[in-house]
Amino acid sequence: MPLGFIGTGTMTAAMVAGLGGEDILLSPRGAEVAAGLARRFPGLRVAADNQAVVDGCEMVVLAVRPQVAEAVIRSLRFRSGQKVVSLIAATPIASLRDWIGLDLPVIRAIPLPFVADRASVTPIFPPDADTAALFDRLGTALPCRDIAEFDLFAVGSALMGSYFGILETAQGWLEAQGLGDTAARAYLAALFANLGKVAVDSPDTFATLRDGHSTPGGLNEQIFRDFAAGGGTAALTAALDRVLARVRGRAG
Repeated sequence: MPLGFIGTGTMTAAMVAGLGGEDILLSPRGAEVAAGLARRFPGLRVAADNQAVVDGCEMVVLAVRPQVAEAVIRSLRFRSGQKVVSLIAATPIASLRDWIGLDLPVIRAIPLPFVADRASVTPIFPPDADTAALFDRLGTALPCRDIAEFDLFAVGSALMGSYFGILETAQGWLEAQGLGDTAARAYLAALFANLGKVAVDSPDTFATLRDGHSTPGGLNEQIFRDFAAGGGTAALTAALDRVLARVRGRAG
């Protein structure tokens, strides 16, 4: 049977692209995205409604926003033997089962946009062979030994916006000093892309890599020293603490 998606946003679109659109049944929620995917992938079908997705699939991926998740899920009628994969952030399995109304297997996952290129590492919990097989097709599945480990990966995934925020800030500064916007963006994008490749390819710790890319008394060392002294590392640590509290349901 096809793989079903409830919710048709950015992450669903990325997963569909990575899977090539074959044997996929989409809900009409997010009609514009769903229609675009249907035009792009002939093997994909858009269901009449969310219930039709549940009725037509053995594995259902929940990809709706947390704010509307309860209302959407409670309106659906699941059946025994189905498996549910939830991409809904900061939403415990116990809550999902309560909304579903059946004691079905529910697996949480944190795919990132890179699933579109089959290059994402996707944490899943609890470990499940079918779900791992799905995300291995989209890069690498990372089964977690417990929910605490899964939550920490969720916090780590929340750094994407900050990564681009650092680039945005640096580009703005370079432009203010007179560098053209195109040149500033191209240079910083290439710089950070190559640094990312170094991080992926090297077995060294990030601290070792930082030292290796910072001449003693040099400019790189100065930037990080000033960043840390100005509260940059403390602010990042505090932000990670607050996100973890939110992920664990201790903050709004």
